[in-house]
Amino acid sequence: MNQSPSDHPWYRRIGPGLITACVVIGPGSIVTSSKIGANHGYSMLWIVVVSVAFMLVYMTMGAKLGAVAKDTPGNLIREKAGRPLAVLLGCSVFFISAAFQSGNNIGVAAAFDTFTDSKSVVAALVVGFNAVALAFLFAFKNLYRLLERLMMAFVAVMLVSFAINLITLRPNPGEMAAGFVPQLDNIMNLDVLALIGTTFVIAAAFYQAYLVRQKGWDERELRSGILDARVGSLIMALITIMLMSTAAAGLYTGQPVALRDPIAVANALEPTFGSRGRVIFSLGLFSAAYSSFLINSMIGGFIAADGFGLGCKPSDLAPRILTAVALICGMVVALAAFLLDFDRTLTIIAAQAVTVVAAPLVAAILFWLTNQRDIMHSQVNSTTAKVFGGLGLALLLVIAGKTALITLPNSVRNYRQKSQQVEPAPTAENETTTNTVAMRSATFKTENK
Repeated sequence: MNQSPSDHPWYRRIGPGLITACVVIGPGSIVTSSKIGANHGYSMLWIVVVSVAFMLVYMTMGAKLGAVAKDTPGNLIREKAGRPLAVLLGCSVFFISAAFQSGNNIGVAAAFDTFTDSKSVVAALVVGFNAVALAFLFAFKNLYRLLERLMMAFVAVMLVSFAINLITLRPNPGEMAAGFVPQLDNIMNLDVLALIGTTFVIAAAFYQAYLVRQKGWDERELRSGILDARVGSLIMALITIMLMSTAAAGLYTGQPVALRDPIAVANALEPTFGSRGRVIFSLGLFSAAYSSFLINSMIGGFIAADGFGLGCKPSDLAPRILTAVALICGMVVALAAFLLDFDRTLTIIAAQAVTVVAAPLVAAILFWLTNQRDIMHSQVNSTTAKVFGGLGLALLLVIAGKTALITLPNSVRNYRQKSQQVEPAPTAENETTTNTVAMRSATFKTENK
């Protein structure tokens, strides 16, 4: 007798959530969580739990939409609200994904930079890994299955690498435990929004619907989809907590610490855990950067193709081509920044402006679709899901407001200062810019000149 998928062991009933975890844990989240740990100790660990909880709510919505709906999200949007909204959603997500790619490429370059002083060698390796990603897109028919196996390997490397460094630093268990107790005085800190913004990644939650369809799940496998979302969320929380606790144990002194890129994190921790620990950290960094590198470009390519009605199956040509465009754009911008000191500030400012609209838009559309009984039938959002989904949408609106009113004006002001000075002095506003919520990639070399 054949077993149904729901009867399989739990580790055979995961995949999409694991892939989503990989795109969330990228270079930007490494910098943000490490910086918060270095500057605030363990006191914001509870924020990780809250932000991952909201991510879980929307990942579950995405998984249910992918398993239950009879059509793709893009087609559903066109049917319910018209083509312009579907196109707007696709273009917004594609633009942000392409902008993220420059940060992911710089994260890969930073990992390689640990092992060699030659910029030309690092650049060649970055080009080589982009070529591998492009080959991956076009050479394999069963794109999803290979992607799932690769992400499992990357997650394993991240968990082991970051756990080794944390154990080496021997954090205080009592202080860590106290960090999970909510402290209301932290809520008004802008670093809280930065941490939430790099963990509650709504485009990745929306893409869960596509991954579930690619895996072949339908309503009969809905239990597996929900379990998968929980496992993915747990992995996100565990890695983020390890990163924050490592920085808290190794760097927190009560004085501000500036960490502007992942290698700065490794360099700051090296006196504590030595050069071997720095290498181990860089292996985890590479896994985080390259796993985000692959999935992030697919999020932009596949959602954009679906938005234009060009298909979103792994076998379709249009989503692969658009994914390749996102990969190449990110590589070109990153190499220009790495080799030529190209100032990416204008691209970051543009991406921040788009994100102000895109993040709440994506959440609102996913929330709206999963509240439609003619789409979801008996799996329409429960009252609990509606409450927490509404709170999550409100939180994204707050983050968008912070980006529009604080981060974006600071980015523009800093860019103007740079254009007037050859070597502008670091300022508190510069530090705020590197903490941008809307763009995880903006934490890389915004001020590297």
